[in-house]
Amino acid sequence: MVKRITWTLRAHRDRKEILLYWKERNQSSAYSKKLNTLFKKAIDLVAAHPNIGRRTDIDNVRVKIARDYLVFYETGDDEIFILAI
Repeated sequence: MVKRITWTLRAHRDRKEILLYWKERNQSSAYSKKLNTLFKKAIDLVAAHPNIGRRTDIDNVRVKIARDYLVFYETGDDEIFILAI
């Protein structure tokens, strides 16, 4: 069962800052677009398989590796909260 995804304000801000950093550094948005797609694929996988991420020290919080980034998320009954990247 695919769960609904909810992004926290911090996670939105993290993703935006990462993508903006790479856009400014490379003077192109191509890599940022690839990273954004990578994040989306990782989160889609988490939505379909919530226990795929590695457990953390915090109950119900897991982490999924997306290339060089870690996506922290919390699983709920019928929704997943993206906490930070």
